[in-house]
Order: sequence, then C-alpha cells, then structure tokens
Amino acid sequence: MSLKASMRLALALTVIMGGMSQAHENTPVPSTAASTDDPYLWLEDIHGTRAMDWVKTQNTVTQKQFADNPAFTQTRDRILEVLDSDARIPYVARRGDHLFNFWQDKANPRGLWRRTTLEEYRKAEPKWEVLLDLDALNKAEGKRWVFKGSDCLKPDYRRCLVQLSPDGGDAVEVREFDIASKSFVKDGFHLPAAKSQVGWIDDNHIYVGTDFGPGSMTTSSYPRIAKIWQRGTPLSAAKTVYEGKMEDLSVSASHDRTPGFERDFVSVAHDFFHSDTYQLKDGKLIHLDVPVDAANVDAHREWLLVQLRSAWTVGGNTYPSGALIATKFDDFLAGKRQFTTLFVPDEHTALSSYSWTRNHLILDLMDDVKTRLDVLTPKAEGNWAREEMPGAPKFSTVMVNTDPDRSDEYWLIVTGFLTPTSLERGVLGEGKAQTLKQSPAFFDASKFEVSQHFVASKDGTQVPYFEIAPKDIKLDGSHRTLLYGYGGFEIALQPFYSGSVGRAWLERGGVYVIANIRGGGEYGPRWHQAALQANRLRAYEDFSAVANDLIKRGVTSPEHLGAEGGSNGGLLMGNMLTLYPQLFGAIACEVPLLDMKRYVHLSAGASWIAEYGNPDDPKQWDFIKTFSPYQNVKSGENYPSVLFYTATSDDRVGPVQARKMAAKMEGMGHRNVWFYENTEGGHGASADNKQTAYMHALAYEFLWDKLK
Repeated sequence: MSLKASMRLALALTVIMGGMSQAHENTPVPSTAASTDDPYLWLEDIHGTRAMDWVKTQNTVTQKQFADNPAFTQTRDRILEVLDSDARIPYVARRGDHLFNFWQDKANPRGLWRRTTLEEYRKAEPKWEVLLDLDALNKAEGKRWVFKGSDCLKPDYRRCLVQLSPDGGDAVEVREFDIASKSFVKDGFHLPAAKSQVGWIDDNHIYVGTDFGPGSMTTSSYPRIAKIWQRGTPLSAAKTVYEGKMEDLSVSASHDRTPGFERDFVSVAHDFFHSDTYQLKDGKLIHLDVPVDAANVDAHREWLLVQLRSAWTVGGNTYPSGALIATKFDDFLAGKRQFTTLFVPDEHTALSSYSWTRNHLILDLMDDVKTRLDVLTPKAEGNWAREEMPGAPKFSTVMVNTDPDRSDEYWLIVTGFLTPTSLERGVLGEGKAQTLKQSPAFFDASKFEVSQHFVASKDGTQVPYFEIAPKDIKLDGSHRTLLYGYGGFEIALQPFYSGSVGRAWLERGGVYVIANIRGGGEYGPRWHQAALQANRLRAYEDFSAVANDLIKRGVTSPEHLGAEGGSNGGLLMGNMLTLYPQLFGAIACEVPLLDMKRYVHLSAGASWIAEYGNPDDPKQWDFIKTFSPYQNVKSGENYPSVLFYTATSDDRVGPVQARKMAAKMEGMGHRNVWFYENTEGGHGASADNKQTAYMHALAYEFLWDKLK
C-alpha cells in the first residue's frame, strides 16, 4: 500500500495526464481574477447555448478541412484496427485465483469487464467469464457509461465497488457489484456521480470521501472529508474520520487487510507534492513523522518505506533526494530512526517505481530513461540482499505488477519503440519469467532505428531525447518530424510501442521524437524541481533546444517540424507557439492549460498551484505570466498552424482554455487556427476506441498536411 503514490497517480494520471458535483464544477467560480476585460469569458459557460453553438461551428470547419478526405479515413481506420485488434494483449490484474481484465473492441465499444484463470490465460484463446457488459448496461439504462475501474474486497474478491463515469470525466457513480450473481447489489453501497474516493474496510464498512454537500469538497474539487460508512445506513449517518482544509488538495482513508498487519491510514494531500500520513488506531490518529514532501510512504507487512523528494537528516544520517529508505514499521512508531538505504540516485539513474511481492522488493530503475530491474530481499538485522533481474531489450521500458498478499509472483510488461509489447509472468526464486502474451507487430519496424541524443539547453544542462527514424535517413532537413513532450508533475516519458504512431506517422516517412525535458521525472525529483514555478521556462528552453538540435543535425527544418502535447504538455505546446514560433511548422495542442491567469478558477485547476504557482498572488503572477500563452499571444505575429482539441466532459483541465485560445487567436486575425471538441471522454478526450482513433487521426492528418 503506497499511500502518497496512489493519491498522486489517481489525481495525476487517469499521465493531470481527475467534489463538487458535475453541475457545480461546470459553473465558473467568481473571483478577483474574474473581474477582467477578457472578451471570451462567455466560452467558460461550458454547456451554454452560445458556447456550444461556437463549438459546433468550429468542429464543422475543422472536420471539413482535415477529416472529409480519403487520407483521414485511411489513417483513422488503420489506427482503429490497432485499437480493436483481437491480437492485442488483454492486460490483467490478479485478484485471488482470477485474472481480471477490461476489454474494448468493435463489437464491444464501451467494453466488457471480465475474468479468467491463469490456466485459461496461458491459452492462445482463453475463455472469459463476462462480469459486466457496459454496452448492454447502457442499452438497458439509456445511458453512456464509461468504465473507470473497480475496488474488490480481499481476500475472496466477491464484492466490488465499480466506478462508472456518465461521460468519461473524473466524476464517477459508485455501485456495489456482486461477482457471484454478476449484478449490482440491491440496496448496496451507492454514490451518485462525483469525484469520490472509496475503499473497503470489511464486508459492511467502507471508507468514503465524496460530495457530502456544500463545503465538503476542496477548492481543487476533491473530497475534503473522509468518513466510515456502514452498510444499511444512509450516507448522512457516515462517521467522520478526518476533515481537511478547503485549501488542501484531497483527503482519503484506506484499510490494509494483510493478515497480521491490519492497519488503517489517513492521507491528507496538501498539494501534489506535500502530504501528511496518519495511522488510525483505536480511534486516534498517529502522525507518521516523515518529510511532508516524501514521494511515497509505504507500509508493507513489518516494513515502512520512504521515498524522498528532498534530502532528510534523521537518526544522525542524511539521506539524499531521490533515495528510497526502509525501517521496521513498529520500530519507527516507537521512536527509532535508523533506516537502511535501498536506493540512491546518481547523475544517470533514478527510481521510477517499486513493487512488493510477498517476500521481495522489485526496484524499477531508469538509467538515462531506460529500464533496469533490481530485486531486494530483506534479511536479518535490517540487511537487504540485492540482485539484478535479467536485462530488457535496449531502449525499452519494463513495467512491473505484483500481488504482495499472494506470493512472489510478478508480471512484466516489456515494451520499446520498435519492439511489440510482451507480457511475462514469473515467480521470484523459480527461474526466468515466461512470456504469456505477445502483441503483434502493427507496422514493419525493420525499416527504422532508435537512437538517443543529448543536447545542451540554454543553461548548459544536457537534455536527452529519443529519435525513431528510417535507417537510411538523409540529413537534408526535408523530413516531416513530430516532436512530443510533457515535462511536468515528475512524470517520465519512457520508450513505448505504439502501432498508431507506427502506422500514422513512421510508415508514411515521418520521424518521431520524444523529448525528456525537465519538469518530468526522468532523473528523479531534481529533474522535476528544476522546472517548478518560477523556473518553469527551463522546461520550454529544453524543448526548444531539442527542436534546434533536430534542425541543426539536418533531421528536419522549421517548416517540416511539428510538435504535439496534451494537458501539461498542452501548456508546453502553447509556449512553443508563443515563445518559439520560428521553430515549428505546425503544433497540435491537446486538452491544454493555456490561460494561466485564471487556471486556478477553472475545473480542478487549484490542485496544480504547487506545480505552477498562484496567479492570484501578484508576486507569483510576475513569473507565471511569462509562460501563460493566453496572455502572451499577440496580433501581427507569424505563428505556425495550430490545432486545439479538447472535450466538453473534461472535468480536470476543462475545455474552456482551448476554446478561449482558439477564439482569441481568430479574433486577432490569425488564420491557421483550428479547433475541435469531442463531447465525451473526459481528460482523455475519447470514451471508446472509435473516438480515440478519430481524435488521433485528426491530429496526425493536421500535422502531416501542414508540414508538407
């Protein structure tokens, strides 16, 4: 159980990458920042008639320009073939004796929640037991539910809390589901759509954080209060466990059911990078005295692990930023402060993640952004044995999944830019992992090669980037090149296999590049912290340095160089547009932040103050305004062609920033501005494979057309 990691992952990824109820959330929040001469505030009325009429008009123009042609149709259909392919790996999560999977394809666009056994899963065509058919549910209820996951009660996994989004956004309806009968439990636990956080305690109790009414959600739109809810009682009777402050990010509670190590915890996230953890014992809260900015505080059986974001001096020792340290949980509560160092970063290596099995700890390390795995085993008197797991292919990423309650079983997802993804299973101590599933090759990778390059940014920092290009590429500056980046929230961009990129970009002769700029987590906390708040421009200098290097090396030229990014990466794109327009021929800016003056008053924007700063503070606005594209765009400038795409149902960043930016640029007379807004899909901008294929094809066709 990694409390801080799970909080950050839940809020940042479902990649940044989700209360008020949705009705509340879509209402602009009155503030001092609202008193502005901004002529496009009317576009913040998300579902307003005038705003939606504007969206429909923009969508029609963009569709006619880029989607009403055979090239788009071919690109969309080829991407959809990848997404719907029956040969894809059905990724699974072990729950007891079964492997659970959620599957979407052409016949099941909203998906099937299903399970099978390991024996069946080993077969080429396993038999699946369908638990919930989302398309059938939608037909029966007249809804458009999007599956958002489930939490099942250990150890028999008979009852689950299923999360369903009405439109693909972060707000979900929670329903109790019975596995044996494959049906929702009548009069079971049920919550209406909100940004809820729930977790099992036992058969008759759950922890719940949700929209309990006015004042129960933080200004970031997440639960402020954690309660215990007993089966058969109204939600109003749930007992409060912890009540946070309005300015906190979120409050959650959880129960660890590990036999012999049952514990309850409360996590109070003050922002994305600072939180406090408490053990709830006999009705009292015991504060775990670890650094408030620790990346992870993880209790596993008798152990307490702490992953550090900054140096910590404790027990007469100083442990550096990025280190992972361990001690006995009970010893720590008793006041002892002697830790064992499990990992220390260096200039090239950082800890990506770690996973417990029953008796071992697997470290997932990034060595210049490429994966290496180490296995640690606790021994007597606090010593830990260490050995390296067999290496993965060059320029690859290995993701580890385990079930620490069950055994020393582990699952590896191995992927690389030109290596189709494989799924392996092993048991530590029983030899090498075996490949159970292998993704097919969706494009001919033999024509391409991967290389890693480093370039000096403005301040001299060496910034890495991956390049996937034809083997016989001529460095004459003529190649359509797509440069992708993110650079935020300590999230690393590692090698991955994408049939969509292969088919829609590489096979057509394009070059694909991933920039590992600061702000991300490629080299641990230091890489992230180097581009926080007042230092945000470092991330944009890094990305522009990569762009310049691609031009200098002759891979491409400004008229043939495109850039793409979403969410925080959309903010990156907005700054490439306004600060470095001379470097690019076209930019795809997806589900973006752009109006950094008002972002804290839009959707979940207040949750990102630790990353960007608070624009309502005049001193902080002085540096924020240097990277606020909405304020920095000017008339009369020669900007590259730009496509903004977003989703009406995005309740994390929201659609209004992309809307306003496109409208403002058009109002200034900029002609090569395009906009498209999907209605469903939340922050991912798509609710099923068909919508995903459409949105990706739209971006690729726009970029391919404009970079010719």
